[in-house]
Amino acid sequence: MSAITAAAAAALREALGTDAVKDGDSERDLHGVDLSFHPPHRPDVVVYAGSTADVARVLEIADEYGIPVTPFGAGTSLEGHVIPVHGGISLDLTRLDRILEISPGNLTATVQAGVTRLTLERAAGEHGLSFPVDPGADATLGGMAATNAAGTTTVRYGKTRANVLALEAVLAGGRVIRTGSRAAKTSAGYDLTGLLVGSEGTLAVITEVTVRLHAIPEQAVALRISFPDVESASRTAAGIVAAGGGVSRVELLDAWTVAAVNAFSGTSYPEGPCLFVEASGSEELVQSDLELVQAIAADEGATELVHERDPDARARLWRARHDVTHALAARFPGTKERATDVCVPITELAGAVRFARAEIDRLGLDAGLVGHAGDGNLHVAMQVDADDPAEIERSEELVHNVVADALARGGTSTGEHGVGLGKIGALAEEHADLIPLMQAIKASFDPNGILNPGKVLPDS
Repeated sequence: MSAITAAAAAALREALGTDAVKDGDSERDLHGVDLSFHPPHRPDVVVYAGSTADVARVLEIADEYGIPVTPFGAGTSLEGHVIPVHGGISLDLTRLDRILEISPGNLTATVQAGVTRLTLERAAGEHGLSFPVDPGADATLGGMAATNAAGTTTVRYGKTRANVLALEAVLAGGRVIRTGSRAAKTSAGYDLTGLLVGSEGTLAVITEVTVRLHAIPEQAVALRISFPDVESASRTAAGIVAAGGGVSRVELLDAWTVAAVNAFSGTSYPEGPCLFVEASGSEELVQSDLELVQAIAADEGATELVHERDPDARARLWRARHDVTHALAARFPGTKERATDVCVPITELAGAVRFARAEIDRLGLDAGLVGHAGDGNLHVAMQVDADDPAEIERSEELVHNVVADALARGGTSTGEHGVGLGKIGALAEEHADLIPLMQAIKASFDPNGILNPGKVLPDS
C-alpha cells in the first residue's frame, strides 16, 4: 500500500471538495490517537464523509491507489482501533449524524453511523423508549457496531450485536451493501450483519445502523453493596445470575478503585470491594429482584447495603462508575491508560479476579479491577508511563498472564474492548486454528487489504 500521492489527493478533493479533505497538523494529530496507551500515528490525510455516497467514492479511490483507510468515529476505543498505523486516510464519519427513523411501533431506530449514543437516547426518550447498550463513553453508533461495544447493561440487554437488526456498509472498492432487515428475526442465509458487527473496520465501513429499542422501565433502584473481599462480591454476582435475577446492572469495583473514585468524584463510599447493582421494571419485579439480591449478598457476608431510589442519587452512583477511567488518570497524572479486559464463565470470575489482583501486586503496577460482574467480564485498568520501557514490559506481562488465565478458565481474551492493535497475539492464542479462516474472510471482503490494516489479524 502507498501513502497519499498527489494524484490520489487531487481525486479525493475533486470527489468530495476541499472542505472535506484536510491535511493540517491539528487534524492529523486528532485522528492519530484514541484513549489508549498505544503510540499515536498520524494519517496522511483526514477525509470527512457527509454521506454514504462520499464513503463509497473514498473507498473506490483508496482501492484504486492502494491507500489504507481507517474509519474514525468518536475516537473512544481502547485497543488502538482508530490509529492509522500505516498512514493513509482517516475516514471521519461524524458528519453522518442524522437519525433517519424512530419507529415506536416496531421498537426500532435507524441512524447514520456518526450519531452518538446519547443523541439517540434523547430522541428515543421522547417516545418512552431507550437504546440500552451503555459503554460509558458517548460513542457513535457506527463505532459501537464496528467494535461490538458493551457495557454496564449487558447482563440484561446484551452487547451491540444483539441489538443490531440491519446495517448499511461500504466495501473496499466502493460497493454499498445492506444486511439484515427491520424484522425482529431472520433465518435467511449467512448472518452478514453479525459478521460486520465487531469487525473493527477491517471488512467494511458501516454507514447506517438499525437498532432495537426498549421501553423505559417503570421503576429503577440501585444498590451499593460492600463486601469484605472481592471473592465474596464476585460470588454474589454469580449467585444473582444463577438464581434468575432480572437485574439490569451488576458492576464490581475493587478497594483500590473505590479509593480512586472517592478522591475524584467526592464520594465517601467505604473503601473496600463493592457491587453496584440496579434492578428495573415494574414495582413488583423490582421489589422481587431487590429481595433476591439482598439475600444472596447477606449469605456472602456483605458489610453494607445502601438503596439509591432517588434518580439523582442513582445518577451519581453510575456517574461515579463511569468516571473510573478519569479517577485513575487523576490519581497518577502524566501516565497513560492501559485498559485490558477478559471474560470468563461467571462461576470463574472470583478466581480470575483473585489471580489478576495477585499479578498486579507482584509486578508492582498501578491498577484497579472493575468488571461487568453479571456476565463475567473483568477489566484491568492500569496507568502506565508510556516512556518507561520496563513498566510497559511489566504491563505486557500482566496482560499476557491475565489472558492466559482467562483462557485456561474457559474464557476469552476480550469480552468487549476488541482486538485492535493490542490483542492480536491474544487472538492467535485463543483461536490459532481459526486464524486462516478469518484471513480468508478478510481477503474476500477486502482483497487489496486497504481497510484498517494492522488490526485484529496477524499478517497472512
